[in-house]
Amino acid sequence: MAAAIRVLVVDDHEIVRKGIRALLATKRDIEVVGEAPDGEQAVAQARKLCPDVVLMDLVMPRMDGIQATREILALLPKTRVIVLTSFAADEQVFPAIKAGALGFLLKDTEPQELVQAIREVSAGRSSLDPAVARRVLAELSEQPKRQLTAEPLTARELETLRQVAQGKSNREIAESLFISEDTVHTHVSNILGKLHLASRTQAALYALKEGIARIQDIPETGA
Repeated sequence: MAAAIRVLVVDDHEIVRKGIRALLATKRDIEVVGEAPDGEQAVAQARKLCPDVVLMDLVMPRMDGIQATREILALLPKTRVIVLTSFAADEQVFPAIKAGALGFLLKDTEPQELVQAIREVSAGRSSLDPAVARRVLAELSEQPKRQLTAEPLTARELETLRQVAQGKSNREIAESLFISEDTVHTHVSNILGKLHLASRTQAALYALKEGIARIQDIPETGA
């Protein structure tokens, strides 16, 4: 049996933390290893516990979720962060993407969708609530386009980018394109370098903005 996904729950409201803990306690493949009421304690707990996934609130005292995400990922680059936000229009959502968060869910999401998002993100896939994606795309459209490298994406890189936007892991992309995972990793690295992007989530949003993928292609977290 595979090891359980180790989760750290970060939220300044105890009732939210306890509710998530109670939900996840019913799942045999997920284990809540700790809680934190603010960003500073989140970083300390992450350093101590080395969780696979952090469920991160954005608005908290002492240190917000964006800074906590930056510090945790600097310490633990293999840890995945899922942002839990109250509103899709939260002005901190886009900065959280830049900080490296891989998943974004609204706090009113269905319990099973949260569980599925944890599983997806743990496997290296992005998990983006469509409402959040639309908000971020709107913000991106208001920004001037960055000058990209003169070297265009190859046909295989474009197909890889399209599948990244669909939330597929490197293994799934490799199986789909009949290539090795190492080759997919190289393609993703080339895509990020050419587009001056920092993460798969940013690449997925770029693909949506440029019409390489469609918002409908983002899988529902509960699917």
